[in-house]
Amino acid sequence: MPSGTIIKALSGFYYVKSEAGIVRCRGRGVFRKQNISPLVGDYVEYSAEKDSEGYITAISERKNELIRPPIANVDQAILVFSAKDPDLHTTLLDRFLVVIESKKIKPILVVTKMDLLTPKEKEMIDEYISVYRSIGYKTIPLSSKTGMGLEQIKSIFDGKVSVFAGQSGVGKSTLINALRPDLQLKTSTISKHLGRGKHTTRHVELLEISKGLVADTPGFSAIDFFGMEPTELSFYFPEIRDQMSGCKFRNCLHVSEPKCAVKEAVETEQIQAFRYQHYLMFLKEIQERKQRYEK
Repeated sequence: MPSGTIIKALSGFYYVKSEAGIVRCRGRGVFRKQNISPLVGDYVEYSAEKDSEGYITAISERKNELIRPPIANVDQAILVFSAKDPDLHTTLLDRFLVVIESKKIKPILVVTKMDLLTPKEKEMIDEYISVYRSIGYKTIPLSSKTGMGLEQIKSIFDGKVSVFAGQSGVGKSTLINALRPDLQLKTSTISKHLGRGKHTTRHVELLEISKGLVADTPGFSAIDFFGMEPTELSFYFPEIRDQMSGCKFRNCLHVSEPKCAVKEAVETEQIQAFRYQHYLMFLKEIQERKQRYEK
């Protein structure tokens, strides 16, 4: 049975890339009965009725999957945030990082539109970049206009399945166009009234870029922590994870417990205060959701 990877899902069809080329497939009815939907990134087997058409017959076990965007078997997530227009949103960035960490996907941060900054604004953004690098996140400042960072970015895709994600209007499509000018993906200007761009990407598709596969995905501005337990959250903040073994209590939530190594690290600035505040914000959200479901 021939096999391949789903590289595009559109209008009920799944486009499978295999050694024979690209085959347009439909899913078998058995998947609907089992409540399984093929996803872009799935490794599948298919039966070919014609040279370019067929049916998906089996889906291999996934190592991970995302709901928004709907994609499976991702190696790394390129989180694209702009330095300006819209301004860098660290709360949203940390939300993305927590969810990506929970899926065991490697995050790489890209900060776009660096060319728009005044010297004072650049100093502030450089501080944030330094913080995320110190935590252990690969962080690349970028300007698609000047070319700054493009060569560094090209090297990260080799042999990987990558997903682009981030706030709308930050330049994801512009960046992909800079890496693959022949794609000519649609881009849009920022709405001054809303402070965000229009959603210009309508479906998920894996594109070949720099010896890897990259998903261009619809922009979105919110992700949640559905199914996450309060005690899990600490593990998705690497700097908190590194300190928590020093806490007195094994299930310490690092809020009001005595002899908490994490709170001590915040006081000594080993953990950045804004990151800790985001942790507390996310923890409260998870706890309140859990309480609602348990009622």
